[in-house]
Amino acid sequence: MTTLNAGLVVSLADPRDGLRRIQEAERLGVQRVWSTVGGANVDAVSVFTAAAATTDTIGFGTSIVPTYPRHPVVLASQALALEGLAPGRLQLGIGPSHRPTIEGGFGIPMGKPLAHLREYLTVLRSLLWTGKVDFHGEYFRIVIDLPPTLQPTTTPIPISALGVNAFRLAGEIADGAISWIAPVPYLVSTALPALAEGAQHGNRDMPPLIGHVPVAISRDRSAVRDAAARMFGSYGRLPFYAHMFDAAGFPVENGRLSAAAIDELVVSGSPDEVRARLETIQREGIGELLISHVPVGDAAAEERELSGIIAA
Repeated sequence: MTTLNAGLVVSLADPRDGLRRIQEAERLGVQRVWSTVGGANVDAVSVFTAAAATTDTIGFGTSIVPTYPRHPVVLASQALALEGLAPGRLQLGIGPSHRPTIEGGFGIPMGKPLAHLREYLTVLRSLLWTGKVDFHGEYFRIVIDLPPTLQPTTTPIPISALGVNAFRLAGEIADGAISWIAPVPYLVSTALPALAEGAQHGNRDMPPLIGHVPVAISRDRSAVRDAAARMFGSYGRLPFYAHMFDAAGFPVENGRLSAAAIDELVVSGSPDEVRARLETIQREGIGELLISHVPVGDAAAEERELSGIIAA
């Protein structure tokens, strides 16, 4: 049996339940838990910091921390707190999020998202990795050092990516590219070559592609489609995702994902069938699988079964 490099997305909407689920995931052998940070939701970095004090080995990944609402020095201070409790267990995924959220919700002008992300990553990595930053750009002008009591840490900083330019940027400067609800054929035919191109431009080794894969432990395809549409249907109304689905060959109609798109996105079946498909996806060049559970029946039981499937 092939060893999967896979982590599990855990909902932290209820922080106490989120802590329990992280502890359970560690007990079942899950290598890493992932969660999102966005809008006015519970902050994953904060919950992960609490979880770091009550676990021993499990890794933590943010997918992603939106860059616009959170100053990079503030995020660095949060990451240092988590690293101090759980050294080497954090992947700090960052990304620009989406205009409806950032401009419509927060009221923050986005300007050029990838240019902003490039500067943000430069500042964040310099402060975390070297303990100081002296940067003067279009979006940030920062000169600051860590206090002598804090030691720098080489926390990996992957970035979110949907389009070709974002994957190129990840290849050039980031520690990985994180996809979200992107069909695997699109990741293989579009994302991986763009990631390699960016790495070549940056004269560096290609960082890993962290590919999001929704999974349902069910052979009832109709029920899987319905459940996935409830979880991911709203993404078709976000312009960045609509463009990606169009490029992937699954045009969004009236803001809704097609049944064909959902069928391509979601891995489903018996535990053995799911495991086999995940192993195949890993062999196609996806460096790490970011698994989100699509509940169809007994959500808690299915999540435990999924944890067992992807456990180390």
